Amino acid sequence: MTPAPPLLRVVSASPEESEPPHAQDHIPRGDLGALYVRYAAYVGAIALRLTGRPEEVDDLVQDVFLAAHRGLRRRETEAEVKGWLATVTVRMAKRRLQRLRLRGFFGQDDGARFDELVAPGASPEQKALVARIYRVLEREPVANRVAWILRRVDGHSVAEVAALCECSPATAKRRIAAASVAIEEVMGRV
Repeated sequence: MTPAPPLLRVVSASPEESEPPHAQDHIPRGDLGALYVRYAAYVGAIALRLTGRPEEVDDLVQDVFLAAHRGLRRRETEAEVKGWLATVTVRMAKRRLQRLRLRGFFGQDDGARFDELVAPGASPEQKALVARIYRVLEREPVANRVAWILRRVDGHSVAEVAALCECSPATAKRRIAAASVAIEEVMGRV
């Protein structure tokens, strides 16, 4: 069995991502403002890694909270809230990426600046590598791109990727593999 490739850390983790979940923490279920303050950085970090476009993050975060509000009322633990927000973020990021691809097709997209995605302190080589990988992912189907990022950048298991992408684990594996092949083909041409 071959070891899994190392994770690609594109952006530094938000404070909410690095804190362990506390089951006893009170979840302000009806207070969208409090939920926004508590989880906006978490949603924004996911949105940035998936879209690769810092200029899209603020709008996407707001859209996620508006869309997720109803479902948040049914979530009782922090893990459920974070899981629901991640699912809605993935769903909305996929839609946003599809719209951006269509805008690009008609020449109405200026393109992304992927060099802004790298964590502070990254070397110029690391910045170039991240930008190059995201450029390859820009050409991949949105579903493949999202699945690959969730698995290889965020470090989710295949089962978690499948749940977040609302597909079967077999489909998630195929999408991850397809994006991996595309990246390897381009990276192999160096």
